[in-house]
Amino acid sequence: MICDSFEVFAATLPPNRAIAGLDFGDKTIGIAISDLRRMVATPVETLRRVKFTEDATRLLALLATRGAHGIILGLPLNMDGSIGPRVQATQAFARNLARMTDLPITYWDERLSTVAAERALLEADTSRKRRKEVIDAVAAGYILQGALDRMGHMGNGVQA
Repeated sequence: MICDSFEVFAATLPPNRAIAGLDFGDKTIGIAISDLRRMVATPVETLRRVKFTEDATRLLALLATRGAHGIILGLPLNMDGSIGPRVQATQAFARNLARMTDLPITYWDERLSTVAAERALLEADTSRKRRKEVIDAVAAGYILQGALDRMGHMGNGVQA
């Protein structure tokens, strides 16, 4: 189920369950997972894309293993907020993924998430090779953390 409203997405989540953040790209899918209290996003993996069915199967297996109960998909809007080809590809991925899972899916504006991830990795003095390996997962972490922070302000974040 794709939730067009972030508030609806947050309301559908069961308490004390992890959620996933995804940075969907042309060649990779960066994945981050929250803790059970939905306070902290942790980058976990970058999947190399092959074809949709294989990608979705690997992704959903990983999310099941990690106990994710919702998916936040970074939406790569243009800097002026307009929709371009990357947004359309992301939305098509979400529609196809929704046919394979009952997990609620929503979008989060990911503008500058990769820039922020790159900056953090540079500040941590991460080698160029290592940055290339982890950048998408770290960007997914930024996407997920932004959404977790919003949920916390809504009162849907921490579940006692």
